[in-house]
Amino acid sequence: MSDNASNTPRFDGRAVINGQRVDARDGQTFECLSPVDGRLLTPVARCGAADIDAAVAAGRAAFEDRRWCGMSPAARKRVMLKFADQLIAHADELALTETLDMGKPVKYARAVDVNSAANCIRWYGEAVDKVYDEIAPTPSTALALITREPVGVVGVIVPWNYPMIMAAWKIAPALAAGNSVVLKPSEKSPLTALRLAELALAAGIPPGVFNVVPGYGQEAGSPLALHMDVDCIAFTGSTRVGKQIHVMAGQSNLKRAWTELGGKSPNIVFADCPDLDRAVEAAVGSIFFNQGESCNAPSRLFVEASIKDAFLEKALALVPRYQPGNPLDKSTVMGAIVDKVQMDTVLRYIESGRSEGAKLLAGGEATEPVKGGFYVQPTIFDGVKNDMTIAREEIFGPVLSVLSFTDAADVVRQANSNIYGLQAAVWTRDINRAHGVARALRAGTVHVNQYDEDDITVPFGGFKQSGVGRDKSLHAFDKYTEVKTTWIRIDSPV
Repeated sequence: MSDNASNTPRFDGRAVINGQRVDARDGQTFECLSPVDGRLLTPVARCGAADIDAAVAAGRAAFEDRRWCGMSPAARKRVMLKFADQLIAHADELALTETLDMGKPVKYARAVDVNSAANCIRWYGEAVDKVYDEIAPTPSTALALITREPVGVVGVIVPWNYPMIMAAWKIAPALAAGNSVVLKPSEKSPLTALRLAELALAAGIPPGVFNVVPGYGQEAGSPLALHMDVDCIAFTGSTRVGKQIHVMAGQSNLKRAWTELGGKSPNIVFADCPDLDRAVEAAVGSIFFNQGESCNAPSRLFVEASIKDAFLEKALALVPRYQPGNPLDKSTVMGAIVDKVQMDTVLRYIESGRSEGAKLLAGGEATEPVKGGFYVQPTIFDGVKNDMTIAREEIFGPVLSVLSFTDAADVVRQANSNIYGLQAAVWTRDINRAHGVARALRAGTVHVNQYDEDDITVPFGGFKQSGVGRDKSLHAFDKYTEVKTTWIRIDSPV
């Protein structure tokens, strides 16, 4: 890995199956291009059903011979901690890889993505030998044990926006619980996932336990979701694909399907907001962070009518801070859109906002701070109505829709009139209103007087069509373990 961030390092795009770097069975590859400037990073194995079969077989063999799940929780913990240490030891390399592969600013890739992924792996490693089983309160003639066992082979499909973090949220509890894992990263950003598999092997995770198979959704993701020897599928991505994952789970072996899907999160600011400047910073910073490519981005901003003009004046003053720049420059705070397809999608949504009557206050155009790259200006629309396309659909880009409201009942109705229910926020000085609105909002997480403060100890997931199940916290073990009852009859000798 070069020390000069302006150079393209050498990458290995081959799959990792049973502890070995391998080409796709049919030898096919696809080009991995950098959104920073369009350069070719490396050819990547274009894996298909045969490669998925090989990876699942490796995972099944590892599970059946108990090379990993047979270790004591304390032993698995030691390996997981070494795995986390490997990420930190290779932090600069991983951050540069993430930036070149999906376009986020390198300073955030280093400070946020690498550190968060390592912390997640470390936390689940530490947790696994501290989770106790149960004894049921049965009559004295029986002893009933309630134990958790790993489900077996876990298929994981992750998106392109936070490749390391999304992978860690799933592989860490799955591995800590003793499962084997087959990870299919997005074809838009597969490189850090492939490197994670190597670092896992270096930490002592046995071959076959953690496999990474890159490829396209229909060619590799579908065979994984349909595989009859995969016991559980964990997916993060669009609601459209998530629905297909659930259908495939039912069509195959009724595998458990856990899906963290889209969002159109409402950010609600009341006139008695305790700190308007802080609310503005959070609203603008959270939608433009990661180029708006976040499922939990607060893309619907509801501001009480009496303070909307003052709020927007402050918000527009912050927009120049978020103009896209070279992601490899450590002063850049907003980088590149992941590829041209996604950039064109974002621009189509912006055009729909214009055509449906929203008022464009800032941005709205593609830009090119680095020649050959894919960049969109930070964009703010005012006068948005809740039935407009930009207020209903997930854009996954730096586009903020501003709506107004007059009272709590009005804004709760507007906020909940959406298919999604991932996150929300309420800004108010009134503790009764904060609790009342938070309870009324149909969302997996509701922030109060902040947005997106976070910790590995709290669950993440959504209501409605934002998905099924929870990532993070001890609740994640529920997805990757089976609960078994062992009933023992006791014939008392006394």
